[in-house]
This record gives sequence, structure tokens and C-alpha cells, in this order.
Amino acid sequence: MIDEKTAWQAVSDRDRSFDGRFVTGVLSTGIYCRPSCAARHPKRENVRFFAKPEQAEAAGLRACLRCHPNDVARDEAAVKAVVDAVRMAESAPRLDELAELTGYSPTHLQRIFKRETGLSPAAYARALRSERVRGALESGASVTEAIYDAGYGSASRFYEEAGKRLGMNASVWKNGGAGTKVHWASVETALGSMMVAATDKGVCCLSFNEGEKELRQRFPKAELHKGGDDFQKLVDQVIAQVEAPGRPHNIPLDVQGTAFQEAVWQELRKIPDGETRSYADIAVAIGKPKAVRAVGSANGANHVAVLIPCHRVVRSDGTMGGYAYGLEIKKRLLEKEQN
Repeated sequence: MIDEKTAWQAVSDRDRSFDGRFVTGVLSTGIYCRPSCAARHPKRENVRFFAKPEQAEAAGLRACLRCHPNDVARDEAAVKAVVDAVRMAESAPRLDELAELTGYSPTHLQRIFKRETGLSPAAYARALRSERVRGALESGASVTEAIYDAGYGSASRFYEEAGKRLGMNASVWKNGGAGTKVHWASVETALGSMMVAATDKGVCCLSFNEGEKELRQRFPKAELHKGGDDFQKLVDQVIAQVEAPGRPHNIPLDVQGTAFQEAVWQELRKIPDGETRSYADIAVAIGKPKAVRAVGSANGANHVAVLIPCHRVVRSDGTMGGYAYGLEIKKRLLEKEQN
């Protein structure tokens, strides 16, 4: 059994990495829970920790019906079975097939898999296949070989599914974006000089105090074009969002990342305006509580400032932490959202 101070901190943080290592007995309600239980935290004086569920039950407590603390080992085994099944399958298994494999209902399996991995089984399968294509292309395989070796039954299926995640089509990806047109413009905002760049699919870069040189470093083989009047409409939308960063927007994005990075970016977009989260909070939210440093790296890999609000991530002690475009801009963005 771990020490009680560490156990209580795990409960306070709802740290999933401690699930299965102990259970939390709440004497005032007569139940015991996982450390990560989403229920309202009990008072510390009403809590007793037990190494195993059996010990909690021997003390007269019953299992929480919300977090099902008895199912930790079974949940982990089910998630592993799904991961193995998806990796081994030639085509993505259906959810009902995976549910039958694990003995869970499809709805419950979907919930626990997303809780542990940050993705649904279907999204995990798509991400896995897309990453296989990327790896094959980067190692020199032909586009056709990469698509079929990754498990796609046809090239059209790849372009329909994985191509959307890659942003650019497979042959363009292989050639470092060669032939892709990226329009861009630099404009002045209340936060200083801002650069906006976009493909025909959406904004691919939003940065501060950068110009064509930095854009060329991000897209070394793309065709860069100064934006014209039509592009200005998109720029105006982006400016309006930067001036009022907390309001909802439907500005299209064209971003590319690994499955993990995209899970982090999706979580960033869920943070309510005017609020912040720590790197540890994001790691827990995507089901990877131990991946705090990896979350920081994914946060730094975001090339679309504000629209993917990496400025809302702070250190665990509440201090600002770092920001690619300087702490002053980060501070002012947060102030704009909170006012």
C-alpha cells in the first residue's frame, strides 16, 4: 500500500495511473471508488484507503456504481485485447466484433477504450493505418505500396479516410509538400505582427512575429504565394478571432500530427474560454496520465496559435510556463478571454 499522502493526492488529481493500486473508501457514504472516480471529492476525514477491493468490502463498504473499482484489471485487459485485435486485423474490426471479443457491451467498450487511449476504437484504427502509411512513405515506399501495406483495400478508401488526417494527399506528403499551394499574409493586430497561412483546405499556420522565412522552414517544398483579395476574407476572420479569442469559430484548419498530437490538440479546443489547464490535466483528459512531457511536446508542435489554444495550458502550480511567441502574448490572450 502506498503512503496516505500520495494516495490522497492521487484522488485529488483523479490520477488514472493509480487505478488498481488502491481503492478509496468513503466512510460517510459506505462506498469505495477508484482513485480517478469522477464523483465529487469526499472530505479527507471521511476517507480510508485500502490496497484491494476485498479489504474495503470486508470493512463493510460496497463498490461505487459510477467508477466500478472492481473492473480495473478487466478494463485494462479489454483495452489491450482491442489494441492487439486492431493491430493484427487486415481491416478495421467492427465495434460489435470487438465487444464480443471482450465480453463488454459496445457502448461500454467504446467508453472505457476512449477513457484509456483518448480515441474510440474506430479512430484508433484509422490513426494506426494513417501512421503506417506515413512511415512507409518516409522510408521510401511507393504511394500504392504504402496504401495497401497499411491495410487499405483501395486507394480511394485511403484518400477518403486517412487522407483527411494527413491534410495533403499521399504523394504530396511523401515529397514534403511539393506542389502544394500555401497562401499567406502578415498583418498587424493588437498583439503585434501576425502571420496567417492556409492551403485550400484551411489554416495551416498562425504565428506571431514571423514571416516568409519561418513559413518556408515549416513548408520547405510548398509553393508560397502572397494572399490576394479572396485570401483577405479568411485573414479578417482570423483577426477577429485573435481580437476576441474566447468566442466560438468555424475557421477551417489543415493540421497534421500523430494520433497522440491530434488527441492533445482536440483536448486543447475543449478548454472553455477564460480557463486554463495544466499539462498534467491534459494528459489525464486524453487517458495518458503519465505522458505529461509528451503532452508538452505535442503542445509545442501546434503551428496554429489561438485557433488551437495552446496558450490555455499552464504549469501545475498555475504559473504561465512557456509559449512559442513569448509570455507577453500568452498573458494578453488569456486576459482578453477573461475580460
